[in-house]
Amino acid sequence: MAEFTHEELREKIVEYLQTKDKAKNRDIATALGVNKKEVDKAVNELAREGVLEFLYLGTSFVKIKDK
Repeated sequence: MAEFTHEELREKIVEYLQTKDKAKNRDIATALGVNKKEVDKAVNELAREGVLEFLYLGTSFVKIKDK
């Protein structure tokens, strides 16, 4: 598994989502080679800060806000 600081992980998540319309946290974790629990925490923080938003399309996705 990849090792990132928490801030690096947040940046990697945003970079990854800039290449996608939307993604599941599990898919982000797999793509970045990190634990899903770490992604969940970072995504929740980014959503609270207004960087990301959740989409509920039968299942949960996240995307860059206003993209």
